[in-house]
Amino acid sequence: MATNVNLSDLSILLLFLVGGAIFTIGGIVTSRLLRNDQPNEEKNTSYESGEEPVGNAWGQFNLRFYLVALMFLLFEVELIFLFPWATVFGDKQLIAETDGVWGWLVWFEMMIFIFILVLGLAYAWRKGFIAWEKPRQSVYLFKSPVPGKLYEDFNKRMTEKEYGRKK
Repeated sequence: MATNVNLSDLSILLLFLVGGAIFTIGGIVTSRLLRNDQPNEEKNTSYESGEEPVGNAWGQFNLRFYLVALMFLLFEVELIFLFPWATVFGDKQLIAETDGVWGWLVWFEMMIFIFILVLGLAYAWRKGFIAWEKPRQSVYLFKSPVPGKLYEDFNKRMTEKEYGRKK
C-alpha cells in the first residue's frame, strides 16, 4: 500500500539542514574516534616546510596587505551584484510591459551603483591605499683588496669546472 507524501518547500529545506548537520557532526565524531592522539614535542611545533622553526611566530605584517585584501573583497562583491543585474536587465517581458522604461531604469540604477564604486576607488587611490611603496635598494660598495680580474678568472674557472664549458 503506497502513500503519497507531499513535502512543502520549508520541510525540504529543514531536511537538508538536518542532513547537513548530521553529516558534519558525524564526520567530526568519526575523525575524533579514529585519530591517533599521542601528542609529543615534535607534533606540537609549528610546521615550516620541514625546517626547524626559528624565532617567534608572531611576526608583524605590513598593513597594506590587509587593505589590498579588503579592497579586493569589496570589488569582488560588486561583481556578485553585477551578474544578477545583467540577467534581469535583458528581460524582454519586463521591457515590453513597461514600454522600454524598464531598460532605462535598470541602466540608470547600475550607473549609480558603478559611480559609487568608482568614487570609493578614487578615494582609496587618493588616500594612497593602492600605491605600493617600493623598498629602496641600497648598493653596498665593498672596497676589496683583491683585484676584480682575479674574481672574474675564478668565476670563469668554476663555471668551466662545473658545467664543462667555456664562457
